[in-house]
Amino acid sequence: MSGASLLIIGASYLLGSIPTGYLLVRFVRKEDIRTVGSGNIGATNVLRSGGKGLGAATFFLDMLKGCAAVWLGTLAGPLLMGCSPLRNVEALAALCAVVGHMFPLWLRFRGGKGVATGFGVFLVAAPLAALASISVFFIVLYLSRYVSLASILGAASFPPFAWLLVHGDRPKFFVIVQFVVALLIILKHHQNIRRLLNGSESRLGARAHEGKPA
Repeated sequence: MSGASLLIIGASYLLGSIPTGYLLVRFVRKEDIRTVGSGNIGATNVLRSGGKGLGAATFFLDMLKGCAAVWLGTLAGPLLMGCSPLRNVEALAALCAVVGHMFPLWLRFRGGKGVATGFGVFLVAAPLAALASISVFFIVLYLSRYVSLASILGAASFPPFAWLLVHGDRPKFFVIVQFVVALLIILKHHQNIRRLLNGSESRLGARAHEGKPA
């Protein structure tokens, strides 16, 4: 692996690992979001802790850091990795940003579930597919009021949407990363899947202290 690849991997991971939900709640409310509800640092748990504005800000900033990581790869790729297909560079940055969000160095590798960051990375790398997937998310959320189910189905829908909507060169690594990121997001929801199956999952609107984790 080249030094240029390592530079993009490191920069994308560090961008993705910025724990925005944790930092926002710590700064605004002087609380540790990891002690509330599910202990997750993502937007859903921040929202359920009673911070609607903080929840929205967490989603936006988590999305933005994913966008920034792929933008970095898009800008730096031709300079540092000129022989590699640009979409492979974008895919590498996307994967590392999502992994950084899920396993941040700063919080002992206990991070979020990757939904907003995953949306952000593919909003740059495959915008039409990302918008189609977030539409699935909102439709499922509207019909079921389960954020977890909407996240799982939204993530699962991304690879087929990308296959249909991404045109031009589609290197193998670029395609593989789409499936890997979707699978990581789904696996991060394994506890939610168990609760969905046994009927104990919380719907949108339940506060973090009112029972089941987010």
